[in-house]
Amino acid sequence: MRIVSAKFLLSAQGVDDSPEFGISEVAFLGRSNVGKSSIINALTNHHGLAKSSSTPGKTQLINYFEVIVDNGEDKVPLIFVDLPGFGYAKVSKSMHNAWQKNLDRYLRERISIKAFIHLIDSRHAGLQKDENLGLYLNEFVRPDQNVLNIYTKSDKLNQSQKSAVLKIDPAAILVSSSKKTGIDKATKAIYNAVFGVK
Repeated sequence: MRIVSAKFLLSAQGVDDSPEFGISEVAFLGRSNVGKSSIINALTNHHGLAKSSSTPGKTQLINYFEVIVDNGEDKVPLIFVDLPGFGYAKVSKSMHNAWQKNLDRYLRERISIKAFIHLIDSRHAGLQKDENLGLYLNEFVRPDQNVLNIYTKSDKLNQSQKSAVLKIDPAAILVSSSKKTGIDKATKAIYNAVFGVK
């Protein structure tokens, strides 16, 4: 199971100007400095696909990428959706509230999303903010959607710290974009989450 090609399609402000691609979508969300762009680049093996910024919260648009997954039998297209991060953006409160409202509508109304990938910094597992996001997603996630927790920056943890993360979340998938560890496992888990494979 691997991603054999990936390309940027377009950026959108929200649900109203997002076209329907007719392909299952995978939405990546998490705190602004969780390494969202890095994980998308690592999963697609495409260094500059998703642009990361040194300023957390800089991604304000919804970015769409088409990826082709080779599952060993077929080549299956998916859309990866890079969503604005939450929590760190240096913007006015009214602007921040407008974003949150926009994002909330998008997540609830975008029916092509089949999997929500909740990215969590493995060094800070168990934060209230991440717990809140998990509870929030569970409010509206449909029977044909799945939520997957992927823990980034796992190369920064020692073995006992990794065990501690798995204690908090036994289903945790630990990945490192820089060391490329856990990427194959994450790719398979994302594919299974989209197509409802248990």
